[in-house]
Amino acid sequence: MSSFPLPIRVAAGLAAVTVEEAKRLPGQLLGLPVTVVSQALQVSMRVQQQVTELAIKGDEALSALRGTEQQPEWATFDEDEQPGPAGGAAAGGTGTAEPAPGPVTDLGEPSALGDDLAVLPEYDQMSLPQLRGKLRGFSESELVVLLEHEQQHARRPDFERMLSNRLERLRQ
Repeated sequence: MSSFPLPIRVAAGLAAVTVEEAKRLPGQLLGLPVTVVSQALQVSMRVQQQVTELAIKGDEALSALRGTEQQPEWATFDEDEQPGPAGGAAAGGTGTAEPAPGPVTDLGEPSALGDDLAVLPEYDQMSLPQLRGKLRGFSESELVVLLEHEQQHARRPDFERMLSNRLERLRQ
């Protein structure tokens, strides 16, 4: 049994480890730069992860304060898609297709229907992203006109959904 007190034994063990490490130091010097770079990268990644975790928690806290919308106006999902005129039996219908609401181009897109929209004359030729870029500039009554035009003529689900969502957001 050891007759020396614990602090003396710990100090002696520390001295022995120091001597052993000093003997290994010349061999470890070659790998030291790689080790330092590796540890620096690890610390950097940990910091990035912690910042990301804080940002996520901040997003959750802020969304609780302002409330989140159920489905953003730009989000589209497969189950949101409504069967088109050729939906038929594959879409759960009776197998009879409804006629298209107007002339259709070779691409399957509704063509310009000739209605003169004072709100946005080029509406029928616009793509979804082009319309999305202009939506914030319209009043509630102008959006109603565009939505009614879309529902009466082209009946494109993405356009109807985007116009409806924007109109709903304006009304709130």
